[in-house]
Amino acid sequence: MSFSPIYADSRVLRQLEVLRAHGDVTTVGYGPAPEGVARHIEVPENASSLPETVLGVAKLALHLHNAVELTAPGEKAVRTATVESGPYDLVVANDARALPLAFAAAGNAPVLADMHEWAAEERATVFIWRLLVGPYMEHLCKKYLPRTTAVTSVSSGLAGLYTERYGVATEIVRNAADFQELAPSPVDPSIIKLVHSGTADAERNIVELIEAVDRLGERFSLDLYLLEVPGGHLEVIRKKAALTPRVTVHPPVPPETLPRVLNQYDLGVFLYPLRTLSHLYHLPNKFFDFVQARLGLVFSPAPEIDAHVAQYGLGMITADTSADALVDALRDITVDDVVAFKQAADRSAHALSSAPDRATQDALVARLLADS
Repeated sequence: MSFSPIYADSRVLRQLEVLRAHGDVTTVGYGPAPEGVARHIEVPENASSLPETVLGVAKLALHLHNAVELTAPGEKAVRTATVESGPYDLVVANDARALPLAFAAAGNAPVLADMHEWAAEERATVFIWRLLVGPYMEHLCKKYLPRTTAVTSVSSGLAGLYTERYGVATEIVRNAADFQELAPSPVDPSIIKLVHSGTADAERNIVELIEAVDRLGERFSLDLYLLEVPGGHLEVIRKKAALTPRVTVHPPVPPETLPRVLNQYDLGVFLYPLRTLSHLYHLPNKFFDFVQARLGLVFSPAPEIDAHVAQYGLGMITADTSADALVDALRDITVDDVVAFKQAADRSAHALSSAPDRATQDALVARLLADS
């Protein structure tokens, strides 16, 4: 159960592969049915998963959170079909907003909550979300997580927070990409090729990446594979990139082919200001995509990133999220340094692939089904 386009949601698709090995799977989500499921209940495209009606917003503003559950257009559109397609042996809820529907459908079946990141701060940098939706997400976590049979999250820091805040044992299922049979590409001594992939959000300091490359000179280039998002920053990025001949903006690449596209580059770069708890303990898709592409990593500091980069020798941590910090980190880097980082990514590609996380999920699902 996921209020996302499941057919294009990499994390949920990996979960489905595990679940299908244990039985027939019914999915609830936006868009067409993902491959291999027994039944799909489609949430109408324009039916929001949040109570974005006049009455719903009023209830959120007044913190009438119990009264607002299961009143979002998306929930109302699929509630009857979801409940009536049961009974189920296991219900998996992706993110806090799926919890009310999951428990409405579960009956006596166990509920597994995959919380991904920190639900109460999912979009906390947006004022109206922080004011209205964040407290509702906190309510859902406080009410439902202690009733779940199992909880997962993407990093040890976030898992610890869920345990501390809500008293629930939380297992780690990272956002790791599938293992790719790739080798590090050769490093051109005349130019070190930097790359960044992801959404064109202003908060991701992509303009700072461009500024740094401009200042670093002819020895560096930067390629950007960016997905445009509502309220995004893509036009600003394009205009800035147009002023620097060694920066190129590309269309986004599908997740399944991204590591192979990135493999031609040398260093994956990411500067990410830590404005929320999810930011602080992030361990994002791109970290694992860069490893599978056999790139060295240059990331801004965050506890989970720092620990993984140090453990596997994958690259460098900048002093902060500024262009100055990236320039300082890269100014004296050598070709030998880059080669060593790429080789470290190659050595750690199995450990940092989705295989260990699939094994965690498989054992968890087997245990839940055996106990149900």
